[in-house]
Amino acid sequence: MTALATRPSQHEALGRLTDRRLLREMAYVDGRWTAAPSGAVFEVTDPATGIAIARVARLGAAETDRAIVAAQAAFPAWRALLPQERAARLRNWFDRILAAREDLALLMTLEQGKPLAESRGEIDYGAGFVEWFAEEAKRLNVESVTSHLPGAEMMVRREALGVVGVATPWNFPCAMLTRKAAAALAAGCTVVAHPSSQTPLSALALAELAERASIPAGVFNVVTGDPEPIVGRLCADKRVRAVSFTGSTEIGRLIAERCAPTIKRLQLELGGHAPLIVFADADLDRAVSIAVDAKFATSGQDCLAANRIYVERPVYAAFCQAFAARVATLKVGNGLNSETEIGPLMHDRAVAKAAAQVADAVAQGARCLTGGGVHAAGPLFFAPTVLADVPDSAAIMREETFAPVAAVVPFDSEDEVVARANDTEYGLVAYVVTRDGARMLRLGRALDYGMVAINRVKITGAPIPFGGTKQSGLGREGSRHGIEAFTELKYLCLDAA
Repeated sequence: MTALATRPSQHEALGRLTDRRLLREMAYVDGRWTAAPSGAVFEVTDPATGIAIARVARLGAAETDRAIVAAQAAFPAWRALLPQERAARLRNWFDRILAAREDLALLMTLEQGKPLAESRGEIDYGAGFVEWFAEEAKRLNVESVTSHLPGAEMMVRREALGVVGVATPWNFPCAMLTRKAAAALAAGCTVVAHPSSQTPLSALALAELAERASIPAGVFNVVTGDPEPIVGRLCADKRVRAVSFTGSTEIGRLIAERCAPTIKRLQLELGGHAPLIVFADADLDRAVSIAVDAKFATSGQDCLAANRIYVERPVYAAFCQAFAARVATLKVGNGLNSETEIGPLMHDRAVAKAAAQVADAVAQGARCLTGGGVHAAGPLFFAPTVLADVPDSAAIMREETFAPVAAVVPFDSEDEVVARANDTEYGLVAYVVTRDGARMLRLGRALDYGMVAINRVKITGAPIPFGGTKQSGLGREGSRHGIEAFTELKYLCLDAA
């Protein structure tokens, strides 16, 4: 622990902020910027340079309890607002997020490392959920029931659950928060959010903008610090009616266990291990472009990343050659540089895992076509890597890969590749590249994934139900289903005789 009075040296890039109030180092609880009573803080560093950006308040279970109390107290008045009034506050928040786009993108690149162009894209993407759910707030109750009893009138309503606990990851520090919080707020719930301690600045900037947008005190709280005391308290407290979490399947299991005693509503977006299947009839150039985009966005640190690339044998050699050549040209460097396409990994554990997966695959007979190790740009930079002829027994074919490392393998038949693609505990997204219309429909049905992308990469957004099958999660985010997760159905039967 360090004292709040001890501040990091000024990161020179912070001078580019036009609104310095967006750089917040205290948590946001009950409408107040809140330090830990002990003065404890944790350091947030730029993964590209290792330079400190900020020292953020390290809160714990007691402060989390204060946030829950505040959210519980604010719930009745927030729920009682007309839906169009809640929508207006959310729309104000959306407008302010877009107006602060450049500053928010800069903060994100500094704390997360992704290229600035990707950060801008995430701000737009994240803001889109606030706009979408602002509109959905006015369309929540649309169900009616035809009475089957004489003299009875029947109604079905959706009512806000109450306090919602939200825990978000470091790879998408803006979008994962807005996708969850905007849905809960639109439904009439109040929120206690815990951002990753590696990337808390984006969440705190969003809290600053929510305050400016007249989101009332206690309705939206951001509690920073170590996850164990904060998320543990959110799971254990019976006043928290739902928990929404994005992160690893391993942690998702622990959260489900801890929420079981209080029977909370769970919305879990967990790990992915996406297959990308390229058939021989595909346009080769297009297939290579799709594979590059699907694998290397966010430097491979994405649960949607195409980790296992299956290529039909007649075009396998040509694909590997073209794919490796394209990957070798990807620009690695600091995300603040406009030419950068691959930024740093988040921490040294990710670098070690990537190196171990590459070594394991090569030891089992895989060929490394390009990359394969740490890049000269710095200790957290991993060179974009292509592995060919990777056996199914290799760790990279079984474990989620959060790094710019692609595994490519051949296949001989449709039935074979579907079976191999489905042979995983994960089921978030799958990609298919083919020009055969009938095959598109067959694969769409046969692949055991919550989402299937055919001949494209970008498929997500506010209107669609994002989520997976098997151990990739529970429930859906985005779309009307995303707001329903934070409501309870209530049935009313009135004697009209």
